[in-house]
Amino acid sequence: MQNIVFLDRDSLLANVRAPAFEHQWRDYPATLPGEVAERLRGATIAITNKVPVRAADIARLPDLKMIAVAATGTDNVDLAACRERGIVVSNIRNYSLVSVPEHCFAMILALRRNLRAYCADVDAGLWQKSSQFCLFTHPIGDLAGSRLGIVGYGALGHKVAQLGRAFGMQVCVTSRSPVADADVTMLPLDELLRSCDVISLHLPLSEQTRNMIGARELALMKPTALLINTARGGLVDEAALAQALRDGVIGGAGFDVLSKEPPAPDNPLLALHQPNFILTPHVAWASAGAMQTLADMLVDNVEAFVAGAPRNAMG
Repeated sequence: MQNIVFLDRDSLLANVRAPAFEHQWRDYPATLPGEVAERLRGATIAITNKVPVRAADIARLPDLKMIAVAATGTDNVDLAACRERGIVVSNIRNYSLVSVPEHCFAMILALRRNLRAYCADVDAGLWQKSSQFCLFTHPIGDLAGSRLGIVGYGALGHKVAQLGRAFGMQVCVTSRSPVADADVTMLPLDELLRSCDVISLHLPLSEQTRNMIGARELALMKPTALLINTARGGLVDEAALAQALRDGVIGGAGFDVLSKEPPAPDNPLLALHQPNFILTPHVAWASAGAMQTLADMLVDNVEAFVAGAPRNAMG
């Protein structure tokens, strides 16, 4: 009998089917960090999307055999502590290959064509007072012929590149792994930042990538360039980005992630009320189709573990 506990069920708006083995299942809508060990007491399988499961919790959970992460990122789980105990940690991979790239381009198009600024002008009555049929109050740029820089070229980076090429963009890539794609230009990060019109981040958060885009890197970018982040908030120094946007160092930014979520009220990006900045609440992944795919893959991972053949296990 497996005892399964889902720590933050409300983070997944999808049908989660019952696993095909004998089990007990408990759901919690959300769980605070201090509640983790108590709620997982007696559990053999823990499911978490974003609730942290740290070494101190794991030490109090002798029955725990698996942590099924209902997401791709596993930075909320102490992997070293799990390895020491032989606890399998499985994540979800490649479930949002449509949702995230489409969200990226929704932000890119809105920023490139100044949609927020134009909508604000209409709301303010400026079009109604125009002397001609249209209103030219903000510059509008095309994507065709511009350069798209992708930092991190995994499955999501590939899909973003495909959309970029469909818009007629030249694709440049910075990646730690070799890239065999003949349709992209490989560049070091600094050169990519200097030469690209749109830069989109698609890599995990680690000690090596934390704040990899700071004041120095932002200063390298074109004053008209856009920075898009649907990966992890900690990849970018948020105070430096806020200052760069206020000072016109870059042309705009679209973010779906912040370094702490939900954000603290004093996060510098929350105070930016500018038409060249778009902030969405970590929903790029969350189309209805993507969430159902994630839910199905989550149960697949749990069933594979119980069958003795774990899949998507972290090393």
